[in-house]
Amino acid sequence: MAMLIRIHPDNPDPRGLMQIIRCLRDGGVVVYPTDTVYGIGCDITNQTAMEKILRFKDINLKKTNLSMICEDISQASQFVKPIENSIFKLMKRNTPGAFTFILNASNNIPKLFKANKKTVGIRIPDNKIVRSIVSELGNPILSTSVKNDDDDTPWDEYLTDPSLIQERLDYIADIVIDGGMGGIEGSTVVDCTSSSYSLIRQGKGILIEQ
Repeated sequence: MAMLIRIHPDNPDPRGLMQIIRCLRDGGVVVYPTDTVYGIGCDITNQTAMEKILRFKDINLKKTNLSMICEDISQASQFVKPIENSIFKLMKRNTPGAFTFILNASNNIPKLFKANKKTVGIRIPDNKIVRSIVSELGNPILSTSVKNDDDDTPWDEYLTDPSLIQERLDYIADIVIDGGMGGIEGSTVVDCTSSSYSLIRQGKGILIEQ
């Protein structure tokens, strides 16, 4: 059964974090809190774990933008082409926050991202738990919501309560992090693949433009 680990959202326990990081380094799948909905992910350098999650979500690599959670813009810049100054300022104003920024991917992205598209989604959530994990891990983690699009169960049935997520996703997750109740609204998605940006989906994040 997936292990449920409670982590304080404001003061994450280092021992609990290290247990999670060891799991990720060993190719484990982890459910984690963000500033929007609970996500499910793994170390982006572990292709086997990524493939497991993509099968669970029934993700078509040719049609879907894959996203990763980064600690900050500096880490994100390792996986994307040089960021236009206007886009950098936009990201700086709005991170950490409830946004997914679609950027042009560089050749440093993992194999499965390359099989996806020439773009990558970057999340820098306003959540200390998941950013602490990414910081200590040294790699971004795959970012996708725990909700399977083929599942018609309402969000509030099981996707906001970590203990219910543990029961529901026991067959795929190795660890479920209890960082408090999750939300039901996804991130705001912003296309930043050119010098001017465009809003793809309005979610929880309210974009600060100036």
